[in-house]
Amino acid sequence: MVLKFRKRDWTRDPELVVIDTILEQRRELYEIVMHDLRELNKDSIMGRKDIPTVEQIVRAAIYKEIKVLNYRDLEYAEEDSRICGEFLKLNGREPFSYQVLQKYISKISAETLKKLLIEINKIAIENGLEDGKRITTDSTVVETDIHHPTDNALVWDSIKKLNRLFRQINKAVPKLKLRNTTKQAKKNYYKINVSKNGKREGLFVLQLKILKRDIKRARKTVDLLVDIENADYAEELRDTVEVIEKVYEAAFRREILGESVPSSEKIFSIHEKHTDIIVKGSRAVKFGHKVNLAIGKSNLILDCIIPDGNPKDTDLYQDTMRNISENYKVKIQDGVTDGGYASKANAEFAKKLGLINIIFNKVVGSLKNTAVSKHIETKLKKWRSTIEAVISNIKRGFDLRRCEWKGRMHFDAKVFWSVIAYNIRVMASLLLKKFSLA
Repeated sequence: MVLKFRKRDWTRDPELVVIDTILEQRRELYEIVMHDLRELNKDSIMGRKDIPTVEQIVRAAIYKEIKVLNYRDLEYAEEDSRICGEFLKLNGREPFSYQVLQKYISKISAETLKKLLIEINKIAIENGLEDGKRITTDSTVVETDIHHPTDNALVWDSIKKLNRLFRQINKAVPKLKLRNTTKQAKKNYYKINVSKNGKREGLFVLQLKILKRDIKRARKTVDLLVDIENADYAEELRDTVEVIEKVYEAAFRREILGESVPSSEKIFSIHEKHTDIIVKGSRAVKFGHKVNLAIGKSNLILDCIIPDGNPKDTDLYQDTMRNISENYKVKIQDGVTDGGYASKANAEFAKKLGLINIIFNKVVGSLKNTAVSKHIETKLKKWRSTIEAVISNIKRGFDLRRCEWKGRMHFDAKVFWSVIAYNIRVMASLLLKKFSLA
């Protein structure tokens, strides 16, 4: 790999030079995302010719993540920074608006980004930066952008959501004349927040009556909208009611009947319906998704899994090891994890996969670590803590503690973009170090 400092300005950001060189010499990376951006290839007969190329979209997304920018900041950087303009290959043309950048970057799916991550890691393996023989894995939680989901807040959110839709429908179809019920519901919401147990139940009964009436009105409105062939609002209202009915059911069972509602039957946000409740040991409860990461000796992230629900770490170990072995065609020799992944089934799986050193930081019962020597076992246990630093780096350095992207598909995509940006930065650092020593 030959670094090309094409212009004097590039010397000010050698890390970006390395990234540019990788993207310039490995054109096949763009072909991976081509499928998700098929419409870019369509020729427009009329209108402005301001659609970015696939290469510009990928470069813009990487630049955005590496510099930790939002879309408005990215648009400003295009105008303000010559290095940014050069990296995005604007070639003197007008910068793209943040709406255009957001539109096309958000079209790239998490499945595509996972393939892109694997190909980037293969480049690292080809250049001798990683061999995939030593693996450690750990999980973390990335929160969704929601407030703490109390029953009172969820019921109030549901009432607001329905009445917001009613207002929109009133504008589109004035003859329906849907009444707004948020005034009394808002008063009840604040009273419930400050009330004691004796008055709380009575206030909740009133609040749930309001929600129940709104749900009934919404069902009737759906039928009316279908009759007048207004399918868009009918479908949106129908989908919203399905979610809000679950909120009503859970709140009624908990607050009125005093039942304990299983997590699988709860809704934690009517806006981010995919949100899971995550409990890790004795630590605080978080709302988002578990993310399982695996790194090699180079600190590159070789595998990323975002499961549904809150599975045990033991359930993620085999998929992680299998993915690394199959994706990179490597034979893993050393596997070290914390005690959360320890189980006889996982130890047996690792042996079948050909691992020589199988280390769990804590073992219980008859389970024992497998290592060629005590010295190697101790060395691997010390190295295992590296992944905690990597997770901290990603969450703090790439703004991944809380994902503000909306919807499950975009949530997963944001996680993978951050992992890709982290890996590219690590690769750039390793290559610069390699070239400086050459």
